[in-house]
Amino acid sequence: MDIQVVKIKDIKSNPNNPRVIKDDKFHKLCESIKAFPKMLELRPIVVNDDMVVLGGNMRLKALKHLGLTEAPVIKASELTEEQQRQFIIKDNVGFGEWDWDMLANEWDTDEIEKWGLDLPISMQIDEIEDGEEIELPQSIQLEPPKEYIMILAEPNSVEWEEIKETLQLQMVRRGGYKKGSAFDAIAIERVLLWEDFKKRINVNSNTK
Repeated sequence: MDIQVVKIKDIKSNPNNPRVIKDDKFHKLCESIKAFPKMLELRPIVVNDDMVVLGGNMRLKALKHLGLTEAPVIKASELTEEQQRQFIIKDNVGFGEWDWDMLANEWDTDEIEKWGLDLPISMQIDEIEDGEEIELPQSIQLEPPKEYIMILAEPNSVEWEEIKETLQLQMVRRGGYKKGSAFDAIAIERVLLWEDFKKRINVNSNTK
């Protein structure tokens, strides 16, 4: 497959793209493209014969935001319609896990965070200077008689990483305890209110 450089106006965003990007991550993507444009040539946008994006919707969005007029693409002409549907998902699936110790020893954590990698809270704490603080929201305190369901996944599994990514889980302070108290603790949030849950997964509900 040959790489072609085409006009960005001729590339069509995929209306059925299930991948979204938050404002801070989008900003980092734009900054990454500006700092390392060669990356686009090494990882071109994948399109079908109708110039609809199969892989690279967020990069296309960033290129438009940056005001660029051309982009390298690869046409996946040999893929069937079903294979195109598979590609859209599989191109965004993250297999494997980061070796955080190696990253901390071999890379500058400030740099890799700027490149778009979300660091675990333990690494963020290790990097803060004396007197600096990490501001975190407080978790929701689960009190009866609220109704709730549980989603179970093995610790550090692919399924758990998918849950964190899908629900955009963030680090929070334990609900009901003030910062600096004897019971103050930091962990990833595990309780979401329904309204917040709907927003995160883009659920439209007609329930009154």
